[in-house]
Amino acid sequence: MNKKKSKIGILGGSFDPAHKGHLAISKEAIKRFKLKKIIWAITKKNPFKKISKYDLSTRIKLCKKIIKKKDFIEVRFFENKLKSNKTINLINFLTKDGKKEIYLIMGADNLINFHKWYKWKTISQKCYIIVFDRHGYKKKSLNSKTYKSLNREKLKFIDFNKVNISSSQLRKI
Repeated sequence: MNKKKSKIGILGGSFDPAHKGHLAISKEAIKRFKLKKIIWAITKKNPFKKISKYDLSTRIKLCKKIIKKKDFIEVRFFENKLKSNKTINLINFLTKDGKKEIYLIMGADNLINFHKWYKWKTISQKCYIIVFDRHGYKKKSLNSKTYKSLNREKLKFIDFNKVNISSSQLRKI
């Protein structure tokens, strides 16, 4: 019996803080890719950033506050269970039952350095990658090592300029 897999999105990051841009791309990913749900996988510390403005519990509370009653988004912290903050370990954990198809969601700014992620090629083989354009990052992300080397069946670049906001801008306020 060939059972259809559940399509699950993962939007990972420090969410320092979460904002309406995270919510907007989550809604768009659900609609465009017919995902069952999106997991906001919060990391204690982003390996590419120096320090978080808010502690982990505050960031989780802020995420839950911004999603309100959106039942298609689940806010989760997996690092204690996985003993890791590596994306590949999260993907392996979520797919171990063989019942899920993973869609990794990121902004164009993250695609630029994706080739520096731990086991980035394995990640790209195990899931679909959805990249949302962000103001000022399109050209650089489309010229990135990752974009040039990955299969277009597995990597989708979405032109999306609806929300011009970032967590780093919010931290400066």
